[in-house]
Amino acid sequence: MTVEERYQYWLTSPTFDEATKEELRAIKDDPQEIAERFTGDLEFGTGGLRGVIGAGTNRMNTYTVRKATQGIANYILKQGLEKKGVAISFDSRRRSPEFADETARCFCANGIPIYIFSVL
Repeated sequence: MTVEERYQYWLTSPTFDEATKEELRAIKDDPQEIAERFTGDLEFGTGGLRGVIGAGTNRMNTYTVRKATQGIANYILKQGLEKKGVAISFDSRRRSPEFADETARCFCANGIPIYIFSVL
């Protein structure tokens, strides 16, 4: 998919919430911003999944958190380790509690028990 196709998909798909679409409509006349948000996917690195919070495939948001979590869930299930469960924690960074909740929902949807903690 091209950058423009990704952008249009996020604008038109029922998968994405209205607040996300509104944020994206606000940048419709800024091709550089659209390219920055939709060129590639946010990568999971040694420090975890980190990046600028916002709408797009190259931003931290509910959708990129779900995608990364589903990938981890797929691996856990493939290894037959789902009964062990997953520990999830969050801190005081912006949207950290919401991202932890989304992570927990995704693991639970895959039948993987979760243990959630706050480090606050």
